[in-house]
Amino acid sequence: MALSEFWEGQAEAWVRWARAPGHDSYWLFHRDRFLELLPPPGRLTLDVGCGEGRLSRDLKELGHTVLAVDRSPTMVRHAREADPELEVREGDAALLPVDDGAADLVVSFMSLMNTDDLEAAVREAARVLEPGGRYCVAIVHSLNTAGAFVSGEPEAAFVIEGSYFEHTQRLIPVERDGFEMTFLDEHRPLEDYFRALEAAGLLVERLREIPDLSRDERALRWRRIPLFLHLRAVAP
Repeated sequence: MALSEFWEGQAEAWVRWARAPGHDSYWLFHRDRFLELLPPPGRLTLDVGCGEGRLSRDLKELGHTVLAVDRSPTMVRHAREADPELEVREGDAALLPVDDGAADLVVSFMSLMNTDDLEAAVREAARVLEPGGRYCVAIVHSLNTAGAFVSGEPEAAFVIEGSYFEHTQRLIPVERDGFEMTFLDEHRPLEDYFRALEAAGLLVERLREIPDLSRDERALRWRRIPLFLHLRAVAP
């Protein structure tokens, strides 16, 4: 299944899910940890895979000059409607509508793992960065997508069936607090991401593994296994 087609099909459901106050992990504990990685606002911040634009709007509030890009026409429409002053373009992460060296910060927040051509997306991020520019990424941790807990109990075993190194896709329908959403987990081993960074000439300078730090006792098991991975790389 093409990841771009899947997310266009889920766009309306995602907008409802993402914009419900305090509902998504973004609001609970995820956003602030990611923002800690970012350098101060500079010349241009490119938000690749912006979705409905929530991070772009937050970056704008923090003083960044933001260009938001997403492949989904529905996501782009919602991002523009939410903030008509935000510059949003429809475009592919693997073929960005930006000149070489135009940005000093490229952000890929929870979108790189949903990119069909990982290597091309990272290569494009490197292309549009000026020397010394930063590439900040948040993804679902590869350990997370490789396996699953056998139950919801705090001490439940986490099991990987098959091989961690095999590329797989897993549809996960979720219903919570009156909202329904289907996620598509694309599992890639961590080496795939770091090989893509290596091939693009980007140097990793920070890495953070993010557990569930919320107060939700239903999620205690996720304090033992990382949910997300955040990293910051620099263009030499």
